[in-house]
Amino acid sequence: MVFISDQAKNKLISIMKEEGLSNDLSFVRFGVKNGGCSGLSYELTFDEKKKKEDKLFKYDGMKILVDENSFPYLVGITLEYSGGLNGKGFYFKNPNAKHTCGCGKSFSS
Repeated sequence: MVFISDQAKNKLISIMKEEGLSNDLSFVRFGVKNGGCSGLSYELTFDEKKKKEDKLFKYDGMKILVDENSFPYLVGITLEYSGGLNGKGFYFKNPNAKHTCGCGKSFSS
C-alpha cells in the first residue's frame, strides 16, 4: 500500500486542474530511478493510462500507479507536501529507506 497526506492530495488536485487533468480519470504515478545524492531518487508524475505491469492503489479518492520494479522500494511510502517559505514541496516518507538525503528526494535501501 502507498499513501498520500491530505496536504499532498490537495496540492496534487490543484496541479492536476491547472494541467487540465481530473483526479477521477487520471493517475498519480510513484516511481524510483537510479540517481540522486543517496543513490536512488523518487519520481512523481501524472499519467492517463495504466500499464499491464502497474500496481494500482486507490487512496482517499486518488488513483496511484506504481510500476513493478519500483514497488519493492515504495511499500508503505507516504507522499507529503510542505509549503510556505521554508517548505520542501513534495517529499516522501519511506519506511524502507536506510538513508535519505535532507531534501527527501533521494534515498538508499
